[in-house]
Amino acid sequence: MMDQLNPALIADGVLCLLGAFLAAAVCSDVQCRRIPNKLILAGLCAGCLLNGALPEGNGFLSALPGAAGIGAALAGAAVGFCLMLPMYLLRALGAGDVKLMAMTGAFLGPDMIARVALATFIAGGVLSLLVAIRAGRLRCLADNLRTMLLAGYFKLAMNEMPSASSLPDSAGKMPYGVAIAAGTLVCIALKRGGFELPWFASVFH
Repeated sequence: MMDQLNPALIADGVLCLLGAFLAAAVCSDVQCRRIPNKLILAGLCAGCLLNGALPEGNGFLSALPGAAGIGAALAGAAVGFCLMLPMYLLRALGAGDVKLMAMTGAFLGPDMIARVALATFIAGGVLSLLVAIRAGRLRCLADNLRTMLLAGYFKLAMNEMPSASSLPDSAGKMPYGVAIAAGTLVCIALKRGGFELPWFASVFH
């Protein structure tokens, strides 16, 4: 029965499921400033299961849509986790954000999740700027950025780990799950629209 279904239709269903997980994470992040571990674990298991059990292809966003295999799902989760981990160690992101990117990687695989991470960082910067403008805190944002860069430089010079947790004032906080969801959806839309994304992530081909 599964083999008789249109592979593109199956891929669309998988991506819709990923969108549902991301929407639930965003709602929780906006309302409670946290992303439940149960939600992330369910999404991680779903991504691995679907990539392992559905008809084989080159990934749900490829020209030959289909499951990339459980190995690719685990690799995507690992790449997503590792790409976001430095931001967590700098205390610029929460643990839930790192795990949410890993969950997304389980659906999309290592190549696509690297592109999503880059799009997420861009979306996060743009959204943070909009939040600061709306709150009338643009100058505070610029001051914080300068403080972070200077503090990071001096801490690295003294062989210490930089941190983003000791800023003198906040320019307004944005739930980073929104940026992850935005980066993911932008990448999916561009890929589905036939646009090539010649980013650093091509190293994972």
